[in-house]
Amino acid sequence: MNRTASLRAVGQSVWLDNITRDLLDSGKLKHYIDELSVTGLTSNPSIYDKAIGGSSSYDEQIRRLHADGAKAEEIFFELALDDLRRAADLFRPVFDRTDGVDGFVSLEVSPLLADDSATTATDAARLHALADRPNFFIKIPGTAAGLKAIEESVLAGVPVNVTLLFSTEQYLAAAEAYTRAIERRIEAGLNPYVPSVASVFVSRWDGPIAGALPDDLRLKLGIATAQMTYNAYTEFIHSDRWARLTNEGARPQRLLWASTGTKDKAASDVLYIEALAAPLTVNTMPEETLLAFADHGNVPSVLQARADLPDPALMAGFTAAGVDLDDLARRLQEAGVESFNGAWRSLLSRIEQCAAAASAAH
Repeated sequence: MNRTASLRAVGQSVWLDNITRDLLDSGKLKHYIDELSVTGLTSNPSIYDKAIGGSSSYDEQIRRLHADGAKAEEIFFELALDDLRRAADLFRPVFDRTDGVDGFVSLEVSPLLADDSATTATDAARLHALADRPNFFIKIPGTAAGLKAIEESVLAGVPVNVTLLFSTEQYLAAAEAYTRAIERRIEAGLNPYVPSVASVFVSRWDGPIAGALPDDLRLKLGIATAQMTYNAYTEFIHSDRWARLTNEGARPQRLLWASTGTKDKAASDVLYIEALAAPLTVNTMPEETLLAFADHGNVPSVLQARADLPDPALMAGFTAAGVDLDDLARRLQEAGVESFNGAWRSLLSRIEQCAAAASAAH
C-alpha cells in the first residue's frame, strides 16, 4: 500500500487543492488519481490567478473570448469550467463507484458576492447548470449571508462546498444550514441526497498568533480546533435528528480539512496531514504537500471523536496567552473573505492584461 492509500484505508478521501490546464494536459492529474489515491480536487481564485499567470496555456482562449466581447469575469468562468469539466470526467469513475459520495471538483462563486445571499444562490445554480456534471461542487463561503445562500442552494439541489470555516461554531452553523435544506427537501417530496462538504481551514489558525505564543504552544491551535470540530461533526451526524433523515435516504454533509499545507518551514511538511487522518472526512492538500506525504508521510494514529479532544490544559494555555478563540475565528473568516476578494481582483486584472497582450500580438 502506498502512503497516500493509507489515508484512504482509514476512511479519508485525498483531494488535490490545485487545478491548472498544464496539470490536465500533461497527464499529471491522471497520474495522481491512478498512483496517489487522489479522488477529488478543489480550486479557488488564488489558485487560478497563479495558474493563468504562470502558463501560456490559457492565452489563446482568453484572446478568442475577449475578441468575442466577453468580460474578464465571463472569460474566467469559461476557462475554469473547461478545466473543471475535464477534471470531473477524470473523477467520474470514483463518483460512480462510491454512488455519489466522492469524486468531486469545486468551483467558487465570485467572492465579491459574500454579503449577497440571493445573488450567491442564483449564481451557484447558474454555474452548476453550466458545469453540467453531477460531481461538481459550487463553493460558497460560510459567512452569515453565505449560510442563507447555502440553504437555498441545497434546497434547489445544487451540491455545495461550504468554504472558509474555521471554528467548531462556524462548522455547526454550516451543518445546520445544510440540514435544514435537506429537511425542507424531504417535506417537499424531493430527493433527500444533495452532496455537500464543509471545509474547515486548519493551518491559518497558527499563523497570526505564532509570535505571541510560548514554544510549547506553537503550531498546536489549528490541530486542536480541528479535533474539537471533528468531535462536534461526529456527534452531529450521529444524532437522532440525522438518524431520522438517514432513514429517509439522506446522507450527511462530509467534513473537509482545508489549508493543510504547513506554512512554517521549520515544521514538518506533513504536520496537518498526519495529525488529522480520520474516517468520514476529506483532506484537500496543496500539490507539494501531497507529494511530500507520498514520499515520507505516515498515519501514526487515527483521529477518534471524544478520545482525541485536546487536553484542557492545552486550551487553557492559549487562553492564558491571551488568545480569544471566538474573536480569532471571526477575524480569520473575515480575513479569508478579504484574501479571496483580493485574489479575485488580481485574477480579473491578470485576465484583462493577458487579453490586451494577446490582442496586440495579433
